[in-house]
Amino acid sequence: MKLLQDFALIVTGLSGGIAVGSGFVAFITVLDIIPRLTQLTSSASYIRSYEWALITGVLFFTLVDFFVWVMNLPAVVTAVFGIFAGLFVGTLAAGLTEVLNVFPILAKRIHLQESMLWLLMAMVFGKMIGSLLQWLLQL
Repeated sequence: MKLLQDFALIVTGLSGGIAVGSGFVAFITVLDIIPRLTQLTSSASYIRSYEWALITGVLFFTLVDFFVWVMNLPAVVTAVFGIFAGLFVGTLAAGLTEVLNVFPILAKRIHLQESMLWLLMAMVFGKMIGSLLQWLLQL
């Protein structure tokens, strides 16, 4: 039975990794994130540096996740890092939805055009409360 559980864990982990990895690659390539970044910052000569920074960051944090590296930092440092990470993820999600026009299409389909602000605030507070619960309760 233990062998079957280990096999299921391996299949689940690989499937999740492939799904997240392919989604990340699709996001980067379809939306031309790196070329747009170089265009906005007028730094086209540094495009290889951007690419290597992206690859290095992904590999580093994958290793951190695999080997469960622990850094005993003060709570203030962790909170500041968490705030910046949350801001990054939030702005990335906002940029993605802006590009894909997800919210206007969703609001129109479920007839909530007048309540768009409430829909967005519900999503923001839901994400924030979920993140706080995960962090505080260590779920």
